[in-house]
Amino acid sequence: MAADRPGLTRVEHVMGTAIELDLADDLPPARLAELADRTFDWLREVDARFSTYRDDSEVCRLDRGVLRLADASADLRLVLQRCADLWAATDGWFDAYATGRLDPSGYVKGWSAQVASDRLVAAGAPNHCLNAGGDVVVRGLSPTGGPWRIGVRHPDDWASVCLVLAGSDLAVATSGVHHRGHHVIDPRRGVPARGLRLVTVVGPDLGYADAYATAALAMGEPGVRWLDRLDGHLHAVVTDDDRLLHSTHLPLVD
Repeated sequence: MAADRPGLTRVEHVMGTAIELDLADDLPPARLAELADRTFDWLREVDARFSTYRDDSEVCRLDRGVLRLADASADLRLVLQRCADLWAATDGWFDAYATGRLDPSGYVKGWSAQVASDRLVAAGAPNHCLNAGGDVVVRGLSPTGGPWRIGVRHPDDWASVCLVLAGSDLAVATSGVHHRGHHVIDPRRGVPARGLRLVTVVGPDLGYADAYATAALAMGEPGVRWLDRLDGHLHAVVTDDDRLLHSTHLPLVD
């Protein structure tokens, strides 16, 4: 961030990805650093609790049966309830057990970033952008005083974008093949989903947008029609045959 602009930018590696926080409020440097510290402390706490790669995480201990649900944290119980609600709302296409074990990652990253953003607003930092590995929540105005610009990376070329969005108070979640290949599981067949290579969902809450993007990717091409009917949300998709389709009113930058 330029020296003559207010705010702070910090990038840390959490949850297996680079997470970037841009604070655009004209606050004392010590206060900005404190807010950034709190944000990344929360994200590390979420990673410790929900990681599927750490044997001592609550998710892994619950999955192995060594932790009772009644003894789990309030955050874990909340996330599991949200995942159950999303399973019902998506007719089973969002499934935290699609891989055969408990994995709520398709909701957790977006949810934790949304919680962090809400806490920043409550703490007096209403202008910020939090980019959690491509799942982005923007609030208020950017350091230039205008809307934030959010690039959606192309599934074929991680260094380029297939579209750019602009706005304030938006949640933008993307699920796609990228460098991981077709990793989202079709929960009805138990195999990697095919038909869509990228799904971006834009809405008011990053946790739900994240889950809806995962569900649509799991559906394959029928997911486009499902997204068309999803109230309060806009979308863009890239199909396996390289078609870019998007909602009419998606806030695109020319």
